[in-house]
Amino acid sequence: MIKHDQFGPERIIEIYDAKIGMRGFLVIDNTVLGPGKGGFRMTPMVTKEEIFRLARAMTYKNALADVHFGGAKGGIIWSGGDQKKKKLFIESFARAIRPFLVTHYISAPDINTGEREMAWFVGAAKNRKAATGKPKRLGGLPHELGSTGFGVAHSARVAMEVHGIDLSKARVAIEGFGNVGSFTHKYLESWGAKIIAVADSRGMALLERGLRYEKAAAAKKNKGSVSEYAGAKKLPRDKIFELEVDVLIPASITDVINETNKDLVKARIVVEGANIPMQEPIEAHLARRGVTVVPDFVANAGGVISSYAEYHGLSAKKAFALIEEKITKSTRAVLQSCQVEKCYPRRTAMELAEKKLLLGAKKRKNTFA
Repeated sequence: MIKHDQFGPERIIEIYDAKIGMRGFLVIDNTVLGPGKGGFRMTPMVTKEEIFRLARAMTYKNALADVHFGGAKGGIIWSGGDQKKKKLFIESFARAIRPFLVTHYISAPDINTGEREMAWFVGAAKNRKAATGKPKRLGGLPHELGSTGFGVAHSARVAMEVHGIDLSKARVAIEGFGNVGSFTHKYLESWGAKIIAVADSRGMALLERGLRYEKAAAAKKNKGSVSEYAGAKKLPRDKIFELEVDVLIPASITDVINETNKDLVKARIVVEGANIPMQEPIEAHLARRGVTVVPDFVANAGGVISSYAEYHGLSAKKAFALIEEKITKSTRAVLQSCQVEKCYPRRTAMELAEKKLLLGAKKRKNTFA
C-alpha cells in the first residue's frame, strides 16, 4: 500500500498499451530539488508499490548526494520476449510518459535495461535529455566504467575504516555479479580487499584465499555463472548470506535479505549495493543484533552522481572524482553520527536527507507550477 506524506508521491501514473499488451508504472515522488531522477526496470514482478518504494529511495538518495534531482522511478511488467518486442514495449512506455520527461522525470538504466534500451527510450521520446546511461555516441558516459560499483566500493571502504577494519585483511562477500556487484569486486580487489565469495542467480563460488575479478568475470561469461570459478567451492546462492565475513554486499534484486534469512546473517557490516535489498524493519533487526547496515541510498548513489555528471556534460574523470568525494563524505557522516547517537544508519541518513527536502519545500511556492 502506498502512503502519502509530506514528501510525496506527487504523481502515480499507470500505463497500459492495449495494442501490444504493455503495462507499466511511473512514480514521480518528489521534485523539490529538481526533476525526478531514477531508472526504469523490466521484470515480471514489477508492481506500483515496488516502484513507489524505489522512487522514495531515489528521493533520499539524490538529496543526500546533494545533486539537483528529485526522486522518481519507472517500471514495465516484462515476462520476456525477443529484441523486437522489448523495443516496442520501451518505445510505447517512453511515448506514454513523454509529457513528464525532462521537466519532471529523467530516466536511466535499471534491471534488464542498459545503454541499448536507453537509446530506444530517448529515440521514442525525441529528446536525448530524457535519460542518462545512454551510449557514448548519444552523449552518455560509458556503461563499462561501472560508476555505481565504484561508489559501493568506496562506501564499503569507508565503513571498514570507521569500524577499524583493515581493508587489506578484510573478508568480503558479494551477492550479485551484474554491473554493480562485478565492479564493486573489481575496485575493492584493486585496493587490497579479499573477496572470498561471489554469488549470482545460479550459485555461489567460495574461495578463502580470494576470488580474482578477472577469473570470476571469465567464469560468468564463458560458463554462465561465477559459481563455475575454477578451484572454488560451489554452493547454493543463498548460502552467501550465512558466511562469517567482515562485509556482505547484496547487489542484485529487492528483498534478498528477509524474514526467512535475517537471523542467518553473520557479517559485521552490510553495504547495500542493490536498491532495497531488505525492508527497513529487517535493517532495524540487524542493527539490534550489532550488524551495521549502510543503506542503499547512501552506498549506491554512484550511478545517480554519474547521471548528474552526464546530464551536465562532465567527463568520466570528473564524474568519478565527484562520486568518490560525495559517497565518501555521506557514508562517513552517517556512520560517525550513528557511533555518537547510537542509532542505526538508515534513520540518520533519512534525517539528513529530509532536512534538505524540507528546506527546499519552504522555498517552493507551488508544487505544480
